[in-house]
Amino acid sequence: MSALPQPGATHTLHPGDVACADRGERLETLLGSCVAIVLTDPRRTVGVMCHVVHSRPSNSPPPPERRPEAADGEAALRAMYARLRARAIVPALCQAWLYGGGNMFPALVTERHVGDDNAAWALAALARDGVRVLGQDLGGPHYRRLAWTVGPWAPEVTVVAV
Repeated sequence: MSALPQPGATHTLHPGDVACADRGERLETLLGSCVAIVLTDPRRTVGVMCHVVHSRPSNSPPPPERRPEAADGEAALRAMYARLRARAIVPALCQAWLYGGGNMFPALVTERHVGDDNAAWALAALARDGVRVLGQDLGGPHYRRLAWTVGPWAPEVTVVAV
């Protein structure tokens, strides 16, 4: 394995964000019921991450001036794929990791919850698009802090106690 890359820029994603980074740059987010999808080319020279709030568009979206770029899943994937294609990378040849989809209110919600829906959607969408999933950390009653420095290593996930 190669040496650690020199530190680069850090991109912190908030709900509905999508960010693209080059090798050595860092992508970070905090997840509850939301899902993050991390995609990279097989050589791991470019990475793109999204922070999906809902797998489906809301019936009452926020006004355009406050609308995140990709709050729903399909919009997030379109934005991710567009960034990859802009760098001449074919999305279907990428590799993925998935994180989040937690049940943030397990004492109140004991049946299927929004985190389950988000996780199921993400797995199905990547399978539909032919993207290979290398790893996942989905579900459970906790928040996750996710960070990935674009390169040969897997993303780092830390459980956050509340």
